[in-house]
Amino acid sequence: MKYKLLYTSKAKKDLSNFNSKIASKILDKIDFYFEEGNPIKYSKKLSNFKNGTYRFKIGDYRAIFDVDNKGNITILIILRIKHRKEVFDSNFICGKGGTMLECIY
Repeated sequence: MKYKLLYTSKAKKDLSNFNSKIASKILDKIDFYFEEGNPIKYSKKLSNFKNGTYRFKIGDYRAIFDVDNKGNITILIILRIKHRKEVFDSNFICGKGGTMLECIY
């Protein structure tokens, strides 16, 4: 199965807020998961889907993502990347009053 990786603008902003060493560590780990061929096996399915469907654990940080199956290509959409203490805050995905569509686009 082929996988494609996309980052939302919020995820990109999250990465820019980290120092370069932490951001590099996070990106390297996500790239490693993809190079292994099945990144889903490194994830955990979340029980509260309002924040996303899956998460990658990367040290003290979490990358929350959704999966979109398009025929024979599976697209992983990285929604947000936050410290583990902030990741499941109710306002973290799109901010107060934001919708998932506002977050993605």
